Amino acid sequence: MTTELSSAATTGPPPVVEADWVAQRLGDLVPVDVRWYLDGRSGHEAYLAGHLPGAVWADIDTDLSAPPTLLGGRHPLPEPEEFAERLGRLGIADDDTVVAYDDQGGGFAARLVWLLRRIGRPAALLDGGTAGWTGPLETGAVTRPPVRREPRAWPSELLRTADETQAAAAAPASLVLDARAAGRYSGADALPGETRIGHVPGARSAPWADNLRPDGTFHTPAELRSRFEALGVADADQVIVYCGSGVTACHDLLALERAGLPTASLYGGSWSAWSAQPERPVATGEQPFPTPSEEQDGQ
Repeated sequence: MTTELSSAATTGPPPVVEADWVAQRLGDLVPVDVRWYLDGRSGHEAYLAGHLPGAVWADIDTDLSAPPTLLGGRHPLPEPEEFAERLGRLGIADDDTVVAYDDQGGGFAARLVWLLRRIGRPAALLDGGTAGWTGPLETGAVTRPPVRREPRAWPSELLRTADETQAAAAAPASLVLDARAAGRYSGADALPGETRIGHVPGARSAPWADNLRPDGTFHTPAELRSRFEALGVADADQVIVYCGSGVTACHDLLALERAGLPTASLYGGSWSAWSAQPERPVATGEQPFPTPSEEQDGQ
């Protein structure tokens, strides 16, 4: 049976924690390595070569996502029962405090942290990831005894469909943020295999990497608040975030939480689902709305 959870509130650590905080509590935490690469490199091999002591490895593709679908995109959210089973198989119990990390500023580990926090489970992102960790590393795989977790439903108010995202992007009182790199937002860059380039008309560019300082650690809450308020968060009655496939958008969502701003929602299918539907409009360029000559209508 799946337990309903109507509130997005969670207890435990803040969304982002420093390496010293982790080092002092390492025996009471479950470190989770979520390294994953867009260029096809193996995150598991990187994990085996060196990881935080006691860390298990979670696979974005299989542990934190369901199989790809047209409407769900490349990384649909797994069903709550499947998510619970996968984490239980990794030995992560319901009451375990998870600290997730990667080697790209948390862009991919944020997926696990956001999912856990939104169902009320204690989880945090290691600030700076592997680069911020100054303690010892272990090699090889870590195996924890499997456990049974209680499935918890994804809070429906924190997830948005393509139709809801399209309506919000066109509504003056709502705000849709695109967490991809600026070049992918504008259409100047594309991933191999993408059939269309650009962004959801009306969405504003909010690259997840801009949440970070040059050294890969998060900006302060005050700095993040200024960033998102400049994008219009303070004046919006709802905020929806998307990215390429619903993974790095979670970095923006955690940054919003770190900034103390109202909880935002995720369009899980993100660009991989949106661009695969010919009826969805597409905008290119650096502005939210294109000029008529710039707009792609899917033809």
